[in-house]
Amino acid sequence: MSTKDIYPASRVTLREVGLRDGLQLVKTSPSTEAKQRWIRDEYAAGVRHFEVGSFLPANTFPQFADVRDMIQTVASLPGAHGVALVLNERGANDALESGVAEIASVVSATEAHSQANANRSREAAIANVRRLCELRDASPHKPIVHAAISMALGCSITGDVDPNEVLRLVEKCFEAGVDVVGIADTVGYAGPKQVGDLTWAAVRLAGPKPICVHLHDTRGMGIANASAALDAGARILDGSLGGLGGCPFAPGATGNVVFEDLVFLCESKGFATGIDIDELVAVRQILREQMPNEPLYGGLARAGLPRATAARAA
Repeated sequence: MSTKDIYPASRVTLREVGLRDGLQLVKTSPSTEAKQRWIRDEYAAGVRHFEVGSFLPANTFPQFADVRDMIQTVASLPGAHGVALVLNERGANDALESGVAEIASVVSATEAHSQANANRSREAAIANVRRLCELRDASPHKPIVHAAISMALGCSITGDVDPNEVLRLVEKCFEAGVDVVGIADTVGYAGPKQVGDLTWAAVRLAGPKPICVHLHDTRGMGIANASAALDAGARILDGSLGGLGGCPFAPGATGNVVFEDLVFLCESKGFATGIDIDELVAVRQILREQMPNEPLYGGLARAGLPRATAARAA
């Protein structure tokens, strides 16, 4: 299927990143069987896009040792779409061999974070993305390639980030051959105006190609920022079940936008998601059982749907 089929511009796509970004900092990780239930139960609730893990050394990131099992679980569900992260050519080759539908890579918005995160320059990261696109073009199944620009709205090392520099990187990623570019507020620095302005500019620069917005709720701005991104034309948003997540290379980073609350935001703004919020909230029980010491967040889980909304859903 083409990128337009997976990410149609006519509707909002919500990607659940809990199985990858959500598990980077947890002290204990769910079992493989529990992760598979997580995917299947979310699928039953209407979720179709899953970031399922990273191709990283298992001795350093044991929570992703079963990434191939997660890829196969998603692939077995009609209409479901799996994404996996790679950081180098070895990971890219492993991902291509796995048959995953989408491969993501990362380019840092600042030189300091690029060195801290991946021990390479931003230009080397762009070259890495270009090589990934070459490997995709030579592969039999030609997965979607997604380049995420981390620290795009503020860097925990250098502070403010020039939006023009981010847009330069967006353009370079598309020139390298990627299908989708992500704008990531990795440490939750930004407010709605910054997110809206940068999203608006990135969407117009991208033209027919999709822009994904990846937000963290470090300072409580996640849902407001997601609303601003939607208003600015973004049609792909990331979130994680229960607000799990963070970046191990970004001091102070905390969880992603709560996926359940993101669904409610989209529905309240008139964007149909096809996701049953009550069924989605129920999946949190798997996290409670498997990771009892991990904090879970979310307004919908705490307060439930408003009475009128719940009645309409019934």
